[in-house]
Amino acid sequence: MESNKRTAPRQRVLKSGRIIINDQATIDVSVRDLSATGAKLLCSYNHMIPDTFRLVLPGDGTIRPAKVVWRKEGSIGVTFTGEAKPSVLRKT
Repeated sequence: MESNKRTAPRQRVLKSGRIIINDQATIDVSVRDLSATGAKLLCSYNHMIPDTFRLVLPGDGTIRPAKVVWRKEGSIGVTFTGEAKPSVLRKT
């Protein structure tokens, strides 16, 4: 049986997200799993995503710094490296 290395329980979700790179470029992603400590993101261009970035969840009105911990075809796993803060990007 495989051990679960997560430090917080995850919740299956289907949310829109946006990765912000260097305060300029953005990449739209889908958030599939979310916990207090990290997330699983679906994206077509995961090779273009740097190891660290900020993740915006417009539906929640939050932004968090994140770090990639694994990459697979079409998805990445991230850990949050800081607290969630209010984002100016909101769901419209």
